[in-house]
Amino acid sequence: MSEETKDEELNENKTDDAQPEKTGAESVSEENASESGDSGAAEESAEEKIARLEKEIEDLKKEALYKAAENDNWRKRMMQQKEDAVAFANESLLSDLLDSLDNFDRTVEAAKDASDVKTIAEGITMINKGLVSMLENKYNLVGYGEVGDVFDPDIHEAIGMQEGDVKEEQLAAVYLKGYKLKNRVIRHAKVMVVKPKAE
Repeated sequence: MSEETKDEELNENKTDDAQPEKTGAESVSEENASESGDSGAAEESAEEKIARLEKEIEDLKKEALYKAAENDNWRKRMMQQKEDAVAFANESLLSDLLDSLDNFDRTVEAAKDASDVKTIAEGITMINKGLVSMLENKYNLVGYGEVGDVFDPDIHEAIGMQEGDVKEEQLAAVYLKGYKLKNRVIRHAKVMVVKPKAE
């Protein structure tokens, strides 16, 4: 082997020896540095998640406030409609009664100069029939209570009772007619009742 070749090998060995081996502490430092970089990335991801959740919470708060306001407005509208319904519930009925009131006014005026009482009575009877017909057909208000009807304590109020030649209790006289709105009694008929004679 030549001298030059030997010198080259020696130089290569010196170069390898010149690079010191990494100690355990240095290896740990490098690993920690690597982990620190990963941790930083994780922290950024957590911050983004927190920001996103905070935004979602804010959006939910806004939505809850909007719905609360909407419900409050709806409640106010319902209250106003209820008040209007109560305040103007009888508007239609009163409007329909105006014709009858006008007819009564005309009858009263005519009665001042009338010499025939029968004509006035006929006029009042016509007004009465028109009024009853309107209430029955449009508002389902039905009057009841006629002499001879069977006595029913659910719809009749007996203000007196007498015995007679009857097989069951019935109306002997009607002092005040009763009225039903559809099937509900809104005023009981005040009647005199005749019952079978005691044996």
